[in-house]
Amino acid sequence: MSADICVIGSNSFSGSSFAKYALEKKQSVLGLSRSPEPIYALSPHSWVENGSFSFSQMDLNLNLEEIADLISEQRIPYIVNFAAQSMVAQSWDNPDHWFETNVVATVKLHDNLRKMGHLKKYIHISTPEVYGNCEGFVDEETSFNPSTPYAVSRAAADMSLRSFYSAYNFPYILTRAANVYGPGQQLYRIIPRTILFFLMGKKLDLHGGGHSQRSFIHIDDVSTATFALLEHAQAGEEFHISTNRLISIRELVEMICAKLDVCFEDSVNIVNDRLGKDASYTLSSKKIRDQYNWSDKTSLEDGIDQCIDWVKANFDTLSEQPLNYIHRP
Repeated sequence: MSADICVIGSNSFSGSSFAKYALEKKQSVLGLSRSPEPIYALSPHSWVENGSFSFSQMDLNLNLEEIADLISEQRIPYIVNFAAQSMVAQSWDNPDHWFETNVVATVKLHDNLRKMGHLKKYIHISTPEVYGNCEGFVDEETSFNPSTPYAVSRAAADMSLRSFYSAYNFPYILTRAANVYGPGQQLYRIIPRTILFFLMGKKLDLHGGGHSQRSFIHIDDVSTATFALLEHAQAGEEFHISTNRLISIRELVEMICAKLDVCFEDSVNIVNDRLGKDASYTLSSKKIRDQYNWSDKTSLEDGIDQCIDWVKANFDTLSEQPLNYIHRP
């Protein structure tokens, strides 16, 4: 049976959460990812009962032809690509791995897709890291100024997409979201990591004292926006998905401390900041708000409460999982 949507990188937090949203909208979804499907607690799409979801374990670097053949055989009209080497600090260790996946394999994927006459829309999930450190809220016309191998690799693929649209009218839509969070997120990310560490009685390393500022947006709001763009946006458009609220990492951790009734000073270690870390990147989401009447619905306080409930409900399972990022080439 042919799927309505192919989600590449379906085992990522954002990919799995978008697949969950699409399944709830009664869409049939084909998930592709290089890793086996994760445990239930870290697999939001598996939380949908009676959803029409199929999965194939495929790697963009190793199985590109098979991926293209599968999409072509099923004539899947919508592709949403979350697949990427996504860690910032670790990209300095093996930058070639980031360029192999985020540039070479990704551009090869685009070149295959642009030859498929059945393709209606390709949604590419990018990152605000391409802008580097920002002052004020930046819009979609802001020039790129990437400061890490990760950011450079993502900017290269974004620029390639623009050239494909100009040359071939390739039907891409590109999104850049603020820092996403929510139940089901990888445990090395700041919100689930902080919650789990505090519940386990472990001390959290706070890089640079936590002074960098971010905008955190609940993944359900991001999935809602992404699906709206899949349905309605015009080819060649790029959109920011963000809240208008900024918070420092320290303030975020202090908020979680208060909710869990733990002492901040007793629960964190202040350590050196990461190489090339941007002090702030803040996105203006005025374009998607104005054009599609989208708005974020979940407050940070309510979203963190959801994450705490999720961690507590799955504590025995989650506490046995790796708590640090494990790199795979």
